[in-house]
Amino acid sequence: MIQTEKYVGIVGMGSYVPEKVLNNFDLEKMVETSDEWIRTRTGICERRLADQDVKTADLAFNAAMKALEDAKMEPEEIDLIIVATITADMYTPSTACVVQAKLGAINAAAFDINSACTGFVYGITVGSQFIQSGYYKNVLVIGAEKMSTITDWTDRNTCVLFGEGAGAAVLRLIEGEEGILATNIGADGSLGNCLTVPSCHISQEEKDRRKSGNYRTIWMDGGEVFKFAIKTLTSGTLNILEKAKVKLSDLKLIIPHQANIRIIEGAAKKLGVEIGKIFTNIQKYGNMSAASIPIALDEAVREGRIIRGDLVVLVGFGGGLTWGSALIKWNK
Repeated sequence: MIQTEKYVGIVGMGSYVPEKVLNNFDLEKMVETSDEWIRTRTGICERRLADQDVKTADLAFNAAMKALEDAKMEPEEIDLIIVATITADMYTPSTACVVQAKLGAINAAAFDINSACTGFVYGITVGSQFIQSGYYKNVLVIGAEKMSTITDWTDRNTCVLFGEGAGAAVLRLIEGEEGILATNIGADGSLGNCLTVPSCHISQEEKDRRKSGNYRTIWMDGGEVFKFAIKTLTSGTLNILEKAKVKLSDLKLIIPHQANIRIIEGAAKKLGVEIGKIFTNIQKYGNMSAASIPIALDEAVREGRIIRGDLVVLVGFGGGLTWGSALIKWNK
């Protein structure tokens, strides 16, 4: 999607992470690993974990309330709620419907998106088009994950990576030529088996991958995902700039999915940009899947790294395998 006449902007942002911190030294007691091994290979020092009785919908609700407060809006004003998640509390109702009820957003339609770590970019792409078409005025997009529900804590290749939280954005039409200027999303299902979480039907192949016997956990071919990630972070950034006829040098900040610091550094090298132009918070939170990009965006704004008029690229990759990018001229 390329923005043409009607400009959709982010008018409210909010994020939420649980208080409980799980650091690398804690993981040393749980699985065969070390702080040094995790830091040098991923850049992660700690991550947040929600209590057992906390649901994905609870994380999403907390972020949504902050976004609505930032937008100075009431829940009843929201027309549509989109939740991007791979850790839905139930198959049905959707997490978005649960959030709708918790918010009291009685006038909102609601549905979930499963695009894994690319989910927030997919969400703002879909939400923007509802607004541009005139179908809805106010759309709430949330990326929320409780990754511990699908983590195999005996698999040191994956359990060290993931954290939990939620980020939310309120979208609506704005005046002037600002806001979401362009988005680009895509997928390559032929690579889907590189990153899987089984549901009802579990093939023998999937069972063989999960030696612990916990079959409904995340499994990843780290090497293949690593190559795909660097490729798509680079191409996703360059393609969106080309579509919008914007130069790389004009960008204030690039906010990538926070999966692995080596992936981010590899993409920065391929793009030819200094690492300081790329926002990272992976050291504090780990990989929060669909929550990573909106939480990073919210933090960048609150830290003053982004101000009105700045050009920002959001770019991600994830299970599916999927990718997506968005170019935003910050309007707040």
